[in-house]
Amino acid sequence: MSQHSAIEPQSAAAFETGAGLENKAGAGPGGPGEAKAALAELATAFEAFKETNDARLAALEGRRPGDVLTEEKLARIDAALDTARTRLDRLSLDRARPPLAGPEPRRDPLGAEHKAAFDLYVRAGESAGLKRLEEKALSAGSGPDGGYLVPPTIEREVLRRLGLLSPIRAIASVRTISGGQYKRAVATGAPQAGWVAETAPRPQTDGPALSELNVPAMELYAMPAATQTLLDDAVVDIDAWLADEVETAFAEQESVAFVTGNGVSRPKGFLSADLVANAAWMPGKIGFVGTGAAGAFPAQNPADVLFDLVYALRAGYRQNAGFVMNRRLQSAIRKFKDLDGNYLWQPPLAADRAAMLLGFPVTEAEAMPDAAAGSLSLAFGDFRRGYLVVDRTGLRVLRDPYSAKPYVLFYTTKRVGGGVQDHEAIKLMKFA
Repeated sequence: MSQHSAIEPQSAAAFETGAGLENKAGAGPGGPGEAKAALAELATAFEAFKETNDARLAALEGRRPGDVLTEEKLARIDAALDTARTRLDRLSLDRARPPLAGPEPRRDPLGAEHKAAFDLYVRAGESAGLKRLEEKALSAGSGPDGGYLVPPTIEREVLRRLGLLSPIRAIASVRTISGGQYKRAVATGAPQAGWVAETAPRPQTDGPALSELNVPAMELYAMPAATQTLLDDAVVDIDAWLADEVETAFAEQESVAFVTGNGVSRPKGFLSADLVANAAWMPGKIGFVGTGAAGAFPAQNPADVLFDLVYALRAGYRQNAGFVMNRRLQSAIRKFKDLDGNYLWQPPLAADRAAMLLGFPVTEAEAMPDAAAGSLSLAFGDFRRGYLVVDRTGLRVLRDPYSAKPYVLFYTTKRVGGGVQDHEAIKLMKFA
């Protein structure tokens, strides 16, 4: 009997059909009990996955023909694992959101005045209060041309939620700027040094080569709609409503741009950087490691290329490094074992933690491409040092009650940029 046979058959069957993902009795929605139950379901699903996959591998090693039912069962449990992980992420996000009611924060007179004026503008289109505030504060916000700046509390809430929803933003460095672009000098090589005797001459050494890092802030927009009846309702929290409406739209667009963006009217993703084989790495390019098989992992010892990718990164970067891939590639890697028969992929240990692969956290980014001939489907590195996200201060809203009557449109814009800031901190796997 397998070492995982302690799993109750009904538990594995439940995860085959997804029935195990239902809320447990007595666990409040979004509360600690439900998060704990979701984490337990994920762990149980992975045990069922290991048991079924071990049976599949035993049949292959015994040169018995593959069992179609076992393959289908494994696929169902694998899908249930992804569903359980998605549910756990959603519960973690809901728990991170502030409560709708609670103690009032310390009042800021100007902030309270701005919030009240913005609330009146959103509900009734009255902009006189915002105009007076912008004149008082010498704000750069323009009324009918570019919209009005939202209160800082809403802007902070939107950025906080984006950090939870956008996978690359969550692991990258984030800078806030007041201009249109972020500029910084970066060294492309180390300064020269050498050993000398006590009385030997000391010739001048070459200094480090410098280049300019320039990350422009591009415009990202969303246009949520609401009926005037909803806006007239005094119990509706306008701040929370606007943040809810734009967070998903902004996060989806950012996630794609930070990975594959070409830098034209959008940030430049790390997959669009200049690439070179890691054996011939040079400053200004991201190194890649090949799998040795077109569009797939090697047939023999497929996990070996994962170790090649990990150790292609310098030790100083590996301390805070992690993997980035989409869920389909993660599903394939989930089956890999080491020489002792231990699975390389492990489920998260807590609701707000990531799954682990070879001891490094896994970030699931759906913008990463599927494995195909020549694809760059797996990234590994210290993204905090390797990728930079730039947010320009100011989230603007322009109210439009005319274009889609009876709905009121809110043209909401923010400016964000992104680019690789340290090419040595990120390595890619090329399926070729």
